[in-house]
Amino acid sequence: MNFDLNTAILGIAALLFVVALLVLTVWAFKAIFGQGETGTAKKGRERRLSVVETAQVDANRKLCLVRRDDVEHLLIIGGPVDLVVETGIRGRPAPLQPPLGDVVIAKTAPRPAPKMSQP
Repeated sequence: MNFDLNTAILGIAALLFVVALLVLTVWAFKAIFGQGETGTAKKGRERRLSVVETAQVDANRKLCLVRRDDVEHLLIIGGPVDLVVETGIRGRPAPLQPPLGDVVIAKTAPRPAPKMSQP
């Protein structure tokens, strides 16, 4: 058997190229058709469940605001018992509107400091 070093190097390079192509193809397939961030959301489908905000209560427990569709639920998780604090919270309140044009906000001069009598 005749061993040629150039043929062996070319064969190893071709094998590495094929492996790299396979890894790239699998990665692209997962990125396009695979699972989303949460593992349950699929591409092209609207997400119905999300964690809006969390706050640490103590070393073990967290206060979580969870949104499902357009309704929010407040939960305390992580202790011996998970607890629903409030349910059925409807979205965010409407932002404050600017005052009407005929509303006048009076500006006053600052009052002088009171004089303290010295004994």
